[in-house]
Amino acid sequence: MNRRLILNILGKIMAVEGVLMVFPVITAVFYKEKHSVIAFVIPMAMLIALGLLFASVKTRTKTVFARDGYVMTAVSWIVLSFFGCLPFVFSGEIPNIIDALFETVSGFTTTGASILTDVEALSKSMLLWRSFTHWIGGMGVLVFVMAVIPLASGSGNLQLVRAESPGPDVGKLVPKTSQSARILYAIYSGMTVIEFVLLAAGGMPVFDSICLTFGTAGTGGFGVLNSSVAAYSTYCQIVITVFMVLFGVNFSIYYLIICGRIKDALRSEELRVYLGIYFSFSLLIAFNIRNIYRTASQCVLLSFFQVGSIMTTTGFSTANFAAWPELSRYLLLLLMCIGACAGSTGGGIKISRLCLLFKTAHHEIHKLLHPRSVSVVRFEKKRMDDGIVKTAHVYLMLYVMIVGISVLVVSFDEYDFTSNFSAVLATFNNIGPGLSRVGPIGNYSLYSPLSKLVLIVDMLLGRLEIFPILLLFNPSLLKKYRIRKKAGTDE
Repeated sequence: MNRRLILNILGKIMAVEGVLMVFPVITAVFYKEKHSVIAFVIPMAMLIALGLLFASVKTRTKTVFARDGYVMTAVSWIVLSFFGCLPFVFSGEIPNIIDALFETVSGFTTTGASILTDVEALSKSMLLWRSFTHWIGGMGVLVFVMAVIPLASGSGNLQLVRAESPGPDVGKLVPKTSQSARILYAIYSGMTVIEFVLLAAGGMPVFDSICLTFGTAGTGGFGVLNSSVAAYSTYCQIVITVFMVLFGVNFSIYYLIICGRIKDALRSEELRVYLGIYFSFSLLIAFNIRNIYRTASQCVLLSFFQVGSIMTTTGFSTANFAAWPELSRYLLLLLMCIGACAGSTGGGIKISRLCLLFKTAHHEIHKLLHPRSVSVVRFEKKRMDDGIVKTAHVYLMLYVMIVGISVLVVSFDEYDFTSNFSAVLATFNNIGPGLSRVGPIGNYSLYSPLSKLVLIVDMLLGRLEIFPILLLFNPSLLKKYRIRKKAGTDE
């Protein structure tokens, strides 16, 4: 394990986070929130000082191997979340360190789960920081930094992207990974600006437009009002609905469209399945809630918004869907697990991984019926090698185990099963609101510190797709590091 390189990269990432805190500081100055200025300046100074110190560590090589990429990713997300929560603690607006960490991890992982009982009581600068963490974490912290400054050499950048980006496999849009990162963030930023302009043009206050755009782009869900998005106009709700769905699409599709390869983009198997599930579930739920609301248009608007919010793991709400009929709630729980496309800002198991699992199941059944036949698993017209298929199966197994263990631990708080189960699903799949006590009109403040810590870990596991966090605490990795250190070969 290249310890020096890990410190060097971590330093750069910490320094960038410190610089990014300038935006909430400017907001605090604009709204004359003196206590917030100090609350941000202290961690900002700490981040920049430690960042520059770590970044000055000299390394003999900038090559990043797979294990280094996983460790680097896990460590950076944990460190950034810790320092990112300090402004809430220093300002006294979320004085409890575990609550502040919960809120910040929820922001960076684009979960949107909150322990706040009154969002509107927060200062403007804190509200902006909450939403801004969604935007930073949406495409990936390391990908964001990589788009600005070089982190590694050769295939090292690709190892970092693979360790952080959601989905079963991550490739490059262009030969250089750093250039791919810049292209992704150019598309990401462009879509962000367009949504902001549309919301502001629709009469939404500028500050609200900024925060909700950050929440939509990162598919996070932090709002600035206790009612989430319900208080805004129908026009604004439609704009947010459209962009939630758009940000749940694999960004490689947008790159193909920009390059003029529209037919190739529309042939995407993942895109067709994603849109098919979205429209079919939306129509089914709209029909199921027809007796609750007065008009068909209201049912359609609420259904399409909520399905888009849950499927893309954004977490905004315009209605208390926890009170909807049983079928609708079951379908929403199913959507929590399904999630959005790989290579998007959404969470969940991912459409591509589910397609791969179904194709593998069909392939195995076909082999049982026709043992002499020769066939391969294909996705997006590409042959899937055994390594990718095996990783998808291992991910699903770990997914089920982690959800089961998390529900068991959280159940010690003795709340109802629906609350506990949906809380774990909502945090692990980076959605935010669940059902019952943690539904759209509830929050996570009711849970004990132990349960909150479990849910914090679930958010990190879900956002980083399990493996980086598990490998960070892998005994064999630590053992190898100790052996290399004794031999004097560690960087």
